[in-house]
Parts: sequence; structure tokens; C-alpha cells
Amino acid sequence: MTSTNSESDLDPKAFRRALGNFATGVTIITAVGEDGEKVGVTASSFNSLSMDPPLILWSSIKGTPSCKIFETASHFAVNILASDQMDMSNHFARQQEDKFAGMEWDAGIGGAPLFPNCAGRFQCETYDKVDGGDHWIFIGKVVAFDDFGRAPLCFHQGSYSMVFSHPGAAKKPAADPVDFPHADRMVNHKFFMMIRAVQGYQNRYQPKLQTLDLNLIEARALLVMNDSQPLSADQLLPHLNSPMVEVQEALLNLAKRDMIEASGDGHVLTAAGAEKADQCWDLAEAHAQEAFSDFSEDQLDTFTTILRKLA
Repeated sequence: MTSTNSESDLDPKAFRRALGNFATGVTIITAVGEDGEKVGVTASSFNSLSMDPPLILWSSIKGTPSCKIFETASHFAVNILASDQMDMSNHFARQQEDKFAGMEWDAGIGGAPLFPNCAGRFQCETYDKVDGGDHWIFIGKVVAFDDFGRAPLCFHQGSYSMVFSHPGAAKKPAADPVDFPHADRMVNHKFFMMIRAVQGYQNRYQPKLQTLDLNLIEARALLVMNDSQPLSADQLLPHLNSPMVEVQEALLNLAKRDMIEASGDGHVLTAAGAEKADQCWDLAEAHAQEAFSDFSEDQLDTFTTILRKLA
């Protein structure tokens, strides 16, 4: 259903909801005022503007204390948040006395704070300020940038979201089949077909899993530990289908990120680990629904029965 509204009868809530159809990234814009006061705000208005010179823009509501600092700052930084930095986005979106207390950051050009583990960062000198109604549009000239290649945090219709490859997007052409004796046997043999199917399923799943900043073994460990009592590396080994050295490395990485903790001779999930395990399960469910969407219920029931017998 479509509707047309004139400027005079625009419903602000409906207008905001309509704008929410445009998915955006999430950034934290930072600067330092003339008196040394640091400022940081969560913003989804960031966008590219020009390649020559290299310009970007973002906007801020006029009259806010933070906006006044951006108006006088010689430089500002754009921290593009990664998909696992939702808490940081919420933190800098709230009004509080010192947003930087307890936060890890480094001083960039002009003193603008730079945060670690982002998807990307742009350091800018203030280039121009344009009147945009109830907002100021700040234009910055990029003088330095970092591209960390991490999956970005997104925002759509009032909720956080993540980036997945569209199933309808053009795929890379498959490699030419290797010409060797008895190739037909391997192509049609059920065992090798299962291996190829699992590899294909995981190849499409792993890029999605990276949005949670986990590898496949770490995600499996969280899911197994979510339903069990304390488990040691030896007890996890049969469930993870990986060499012991990789299981131990996964446990070490999860412990460093406070997702698991020692309990007796094994490990248990922390609250952060349990939350991440729920996210892994939701992601796995969404991927399965996408992968099996073309099959009927009868086909899936048969497939499940076969898998259970083989297992």
C-alpha cells in the first residue's frame, strides 16, 4: 500500500518509520573540544561524499552540547562499528557524564578518540558545515583511514542487524572439474556427495558466523556448552570434530573474551557466553531455513531420518 503526503500534513512518526526502510551502518563520531573535552556520539548519518578531494559527511542535531564541540573542533574521527560492538553503540547513544570512562581508545589526529576492533576508521579535518534544517551537516576531509575488514553493525527499522550475502547475488563461477580417472564415481558416490554438501553448507555459513566474531569451532563449543554441565577439552573433542590443538585454542580464545570460565576440571559459559551462544543458535537456524527453503516437508523428514540413521 502506498500513500502520498504533502509537507503540511507529514506525520513525524510515520516519516521516521518510512526513513527506517533505508538500512545504514552504525558509527561513533568523536572529537576533542578547544578545552580538551572529549565527545563521542552514535550516528547512522555517515556517508561518503567525494573521492577528489576525499570527503565524507554526517549530521548532528543543532543545539546539543556535543554538537557545539563538533562545530569548533579542527578534526573529528568516524569509527565504523563492527557487528559485535552493539553495546558500544548503545553506550555512546546514552547521555552520561563521562562516556569515555573505562573505554579503550587511542588519540588520533587532532586528539579525536579512535576505538579498537572496529570495521573501519576515518580521521578527518573539518572541511565545512552546512545548514540542514534542525541538523548541522558536517563535512570532513579524510586525512587518514583504517580498513580492518570486519563485518559491520547495521541498523534497520529501529533494530540492529548484520550483513549477509544475498542468496540471489551473482556467485563466482565454479572451478573446472579435475580430469582424472573414475571422476564419475566420486561425483556420484554418496559418501563424497555428503562431503561436498557439508563443505558447501559450511562455506556459505562461515561468512555469516564471522559477523559474530567467531570461528566455526568457537561457535560449536559455545553451542555444546550451552546445554551441558562443565566440560573439559577432552569431553568437547567428540562434538567439535577438530584436532585437540584447535579445541584448546578455541577454549583459550573464548576465555580471553570472558565467554567461558573454569569450573572444576572443565569450563562453563559466562553470561556473555550464554548470550553469544543464543546468537549462534539464531544464526544457525536462519541459515538452515535459507539452505532448505526449496525442499518440501516430506523431503526434509526423509533427509532427517537418513541423517539420524547414519549418525
